[in-house]
Amino acid sequence: MTDNPGILLTLLAFLIVIGVLVFVHEMGHYLVGRWCGVKAEIFSIGFGKEIAGWTDKRGTRWKICMLPLGGYVQFAGDMDPSGMKSKDWLNLPAEERNQTFQSKSLWKRAAIVFAGPAINFIFAILIIMGFVIAYGTSATLPVASEITPDSTAATIGLEPGDKIISVDGEKIALFDDLRQKIMLIPDQNVEIVYERDGQRITKEAKIGVNLLEDRFGNEYRIGMLGMSSSEIEWREVSPLEAPVVAVEKTVGIVDQITTTLGQVITGKRSIRELGGPLKIAQVSGEQFKLGMESFILFVALISINLGFINLLPIPMLDGGHLMFYAIEAVRRKPANAKVQEWAFRSGLALVMVFMLVVTFNDLSSFGLFRSISG
Repeated sequence: MTDNPGILLTLLAFLIVIGVLVFVHEMGHYLVGRWCGVKAEIFSIGFGKEIAGWTDKRGTRWKICMLPLGGYVQFAGDMDPSGMKSKDWLNLPAEERNQTFQSKSLWKRAAIVFAGPAINFIFAILIIMGFVIAYGTSATLPVASEITPDSTAATIGLEPGDKIISVDGEKIALFDDLRQKIMLIPDQNVEIVYERDGQRITKEAKIGVNLLEDRFGNEYRIGMLGMSSSEIEWREVSPLEAPVVAVEKTVGIVDQITTTLGQVITGKRSIRELGGPLKIAQVSGEQFKLGMESFILFVALISINLGFINLLPIPMLDGGHLMFYAIEAVRRKPANAKVQEWAFRSGLALVMVFMLVVTFNDLSSFGLFRSISG
């Protein structure tokens, strides 16, 4: 019996992941928009032709569309990407104009835009809180118990009982901190500080590389130090502690994302390692088959990724809008309409190129081009 999930299961899992997270993201925009007194004309899950929908008593059209890769909330008056106040807007009746996006103060517009990514992080934190309350959390100290021969740890003279203090100047408090740091820097030269009998030792070495393949055939290039730790502390987490633990874990995931992205930008990692919608669909099906707990945690992980990506200062994304609001706050007036228009066109082109690249990566990882070439 094969471990690979079927196409229908993969599609179902993918639609659940994307549908839930897009709904959560857009609901953040919608709720803060309503709180700020802005009328929402359309709340859409997906793009393209409408499959199903209804109009509520406030006049908002709620709909599900053919292409599920995203969604949007269209606020009254928010048809112009630059958000400028056009002549048509000025001619609206005062009551109707006061319900439009452009009529709101700078901080309210920024709050509406920021709410989407913010609620993605909050959603993930709530999921992680539930897990740590139910199962507790472990704390493994970065103390060596076993050293792998001919590994990086052996090269720097690490011995059982030694405690890792820092890697490249970054303090290491837990073994998880060490693992997360090392796994993201394969084949890189680093400075490692460890402690033995109260004395600190500083060494430089190159991190090893371990090629891993999961049960579904996916390959990963992972950094490896070559030490393990058996100094495990397991503790229960109270509901009062859970938010702090969940936020710390979320910050750790964001740190991994920023490190990986930085390595791709600087050329330390190949852009081929980036995955797109097809890879998300594949992994969604895999996690769904592994069990509901794995699937829910995967949803939390993708929610964090979605929130982070949307905060990047790229026009067409929420971060791009926030960037222009920051410029407006400094200049005391909006950026030039032509500048904003060209910026958003450039942002759209960048997003489209990125989508093509990651889709190409996905198809390559599935072996499509190898099959075509024979």
